[in-house]
Amino acid sequence: MGDRPESSGKRGLCGACRTPGRRYDERTVLVRDLDCGGWHVYLRFALRRIDCKKCHKVKRERIDFLATPPKFTERFEDLVGKQAQESSLTAVAELLGLSWDQAARIERSYMERLLARTPLKAPRVIGVDEVSVRKRHKYQIVVSDLERRKPIWVGGKDRSAESMAEFFAFLESRIPGASMKIEIAVMDMWAPFRIAIKENAPQARVVYDKFHVMAHLGKALDTVRKQEFRNASEKDRRYIKGHKYTLLAASEHLSLEKRKALKLLLSANRRLQRAHLLKETFGQLWSFETPIAARKFFLRWKDQLRWQRIPSYQKFAQMIERHWDGIEAYSRPENKVSLGFVEGVNNKIRVIQRRAYGIRDTEYLRLKILTSFLRPSAQDSESHT
Repeated sequence: MGDRPESSGKRGLCGACRTPGRRYDERTVLVRDLDCGGWHVYLRFALRRIDCKKCHKVKRERIDFLATPPKFTERFEDLVGKQAQESSLTAVAELLGLSWDQAARIERSYMERLLARTPLKAPRVIGVDEVSVRKRHKYQIVVSDLERRKPIWVGGKDRSAESMAEFFAFLESRIPGASMKIEIAVMDMWAPFRIAIKENAPQARVVYDKFHVMAHLGKALDTVRKQEFRNASEKDRRYIKGHKYTLLAASEHLSLEKRKALKLLLSANRRLQRAHLLKETFGQLWSFETPIAARKFFLRWKDQLRWQRIPSYQKFAQMIERHWDGIEAYSRPENKVSLGFVEGVNNKIRVIQRRAYGIRDTEYLRLKILTSFLRPSAQDSESHT
């Protein structure tokens, strides 16, 4: 335990506005610091209160190494916050000898400080998606800066155009005119998102996200799988049962064992074989470099459906026609942006939600999402704004 003699200075900085002021009084505090050699380390010293003429209140003195409230040093909070990015709060609390509530308060303070010192820059390319925060279709919207590869806003009460408009209000309040600097908006085919984009950033080019489009095709393929399972004999059902995700996954992501199971399934059911081949082929649409080439490919793909008698695929093709402008937009050279990050955000959020199971605080989830994509080097080097 380290001791510091009582302060003899008469002036200090106000902890709220950093204005110099006279000492009002002081008290001895005990502050947890980084452990050393397996021992907890505490600092004991006199902490002053300042009579601030600007705030017209008595405020705690500002000391840069102290967190708020002054029970821990900032570097101890940083340790807890960084470990909580990789582990559950329960594990972090147990490792550092804290209660769960202490660990949760420290992590929240760390995330708030981290966001406060990370400047927001006007995005050129945004990705828009939703995250389920509660059961029964309770959503919030996540907007990411795809070039800087980080979420920049989490909010709204649902997936409506009004909730999406809240993002633009936030952006304009932080960076006036930033909405008009957005050039590309990557999103799924949810109409309210597009409406909000057109109203608030009419110059932005809308590009529909490949992963969401392919998810719709995956659902169409799963419909075929269910139909074939119902129509199959008891003997043939064993090839289909338990292989939903083997069928829906991209072939390159399957293990050797799963590939063998998929080959056996497709050889046993010709209709599923054709539907699976059509699904795999459709993914090539995003490889074309011109709208004309993309259109020719889609028309050839759609023409194959005439002989397959797969109603769910026919419905999918009709949906693609209705949203073609946002799909073929990716084939234009000026719209070639990374589409995988939006899906990466979704995967990261699911991990966060599993670790935070039982926590119903949407503000905690917001902070967690926004800070989880900040690089450690950036966290340490950013200055306060």
